[in-house]
Amino acid sequence: MKREARIKAMQILYTCDFQGIGVEEALLMEEEEDQLAKSLAQYCYENLGKIDELISSTIERYTLDRLNMVDRAIIRLAVSEMLEGSQPREVIINEALEITKGFSDLGDHKSVSFNNRLLDNINKKMKAD
Repeated sequence: MKREARIKAMQILYTCDFQGIGVEEALLMEEEEDQLAKSLAQYCYENLGKIDELISSTIERYTLDRLNMVDRAIIRLAVSEMLEGSQPREVIINEALEITKGFSDLGDHKSVSFNNRLLDNINKKMKAD
């Protein structure tokens, strides 16, 4: 149930990024409303500046705008959940990697490996702060 909401929230965030629109506009495009997905996407979107700053300050030899939009949405959503703090970070990271496998990975595990390394480094940075 929670994974489906995360997937839906990731898709909403992807739509926002791809079309350059806000969450409310993206939600209007949805056929059915999922309250958990909506709240996850809204929280992420409302905290996007802080989330992107954390990702950008952690990412190595890469920039946020170079990430493909699907990975960017997955990572943003995971970081927003990590900041929100109601779930264990390890669970959030694992869920993000499972979603990556289903939506971004091309079978070579490069996306999964990259996202895992980045989210692990963000987790370490958050623990240190």
